[in-house]
Amino acid sequence: MTKISTSFFLLLFWVWSCKPTDSKLIELETIPFPKLENSALPNLFATDSNLYISWVTMGSDTNSELYYSNLNLEGKWGKPQLINQGSNWFVNWADFPAVVENQGVLLSHILQKSSPVTFSYDVKLQVLPKGASQWNLNLPLHQDSTLTEHGFVSMVPYTSTSFFTSWLDGRETMGGGHDHPVHAGGAMSIRAAEVDLKGKVLWEELLDAKTCDCCQTTSAITNLGPVVVYRNRSDREIRDIAITRLLDGKWTEPAIIHPDGWEISGCPVNGPKVVAQGSNLLVGWFTAPKGIQQVKFAFSTDAGASFGKPVVIESTGIIGRVDVALLSEDWGVVSWMQTKGEETFLYAAGMDQAGEMGDALQITRVDPSRKSGFPQLEVLAGQVYFAWTEIVGDSKNVRTARIPQEAFLF
Repeated sequence: MTKISTSFFLLLFWVWSCKPTDSKLIELETIPFPKLENSALPNLFATDSNLYISWVTMGSDTNSELYYSNLNLEGKWGKPQLINQGSNWFVNWADFPAVVENQGVLLSHILQKSSPVTFSYDVKLQVLPKGASQWNLNLPLHQDSTLTEHGFVSMVPYTSTSFFTSWLDGRETMGGGHDHPVHAGGAMSIRAAEVDLKGKVLWEELLDAKTCDCCQTTSAITNLGPVVVYRNRSDREIRDIAITRLLDGKWTEPAIIHPDGWEISGCPVNGPKVVAQGSNLLVGWFTAPKGIQQVKFAFSTDAGASFGKPVVIESTGIIGRVDVALLSEDWGVVSWMQTKGEETFLYAAGMDQAGEMGDALQITRVDPSRKSGFPQLEVLAGQVYFAWTEIVGDSKNVRTARIPQEAFLF
């Protein structure tokens, strides 16, 4: 990929180490984003040679539009391409669409209302065949017809002919919304499915019959098969991060990655993120046991069977909304949101397999409210890319930037 044009605006930002005595200056290179008003909810996805971004715009009070673009050879975002639009979508700051690619086929999803009840919606898949110009729209992911919640989808390329997906499924809850008394009818669960390149579900399976209600799911493919990471929910309302793995055709019993012991009666809406290369995994998550706000990041070198001691960043200003990416099998980049004084920032840092973390880079100011959503992080061709929603008054606009990966080495 060619170097981004030097006419792109360069920003200077301060970098703080996890040790507050250290600081230095770094250059952040912004990538102008297509001019669409009221853009929000960005999601990044990188292949070996391409970077995609999807986002949502609100055309009116009732109409939503899902777009995508990819980075061209000049290092600029291409012309926005409309995936789908609708007036019956469930649009949520924490549960947003994504786009992924496999063998030239693009897969995306939306949440479509299934009844007038607020928390009643289904996951619908959108597929763009290789070389096609028209999307195949609103294909079903789950096979139940309950008027309940289905969302917080993760999607990754799986085999050469399929994608892997996971999602939170409310078919046993009888509806009623997050932590509603009607959920006494049953708990939120997590399910997984393999989807072929035409959008057909090949199989669907229950992974855990009781999970946190509205934290994002996340999945990755190791050299042994898929793994799914999510926020568990015990009978004592301990909501720590769990992993389950598909080994030899059977899902393992969910295991807690690190026993934080966070007891909370409601969902924190702050899910984990995982990424994999070979047998190495990097996981990040937010937790707050006994009210102590933390983000934690940990490596696994055995495809998720065990994890090393996590790096812990602890502060009353920790917001979470983490993301992770890998520069190599044993070197990662992690990001999180944190408030310092009167301002909130997106931070990122390099981390090695041994659990050492480098300087914490202050990427950009962000709005701490739900309106700013979940900032995104991806790596492509020696560059680390970021996307976030900028809030100015009543307007929302997606912003993107990049930094050479050398900034995260130490």
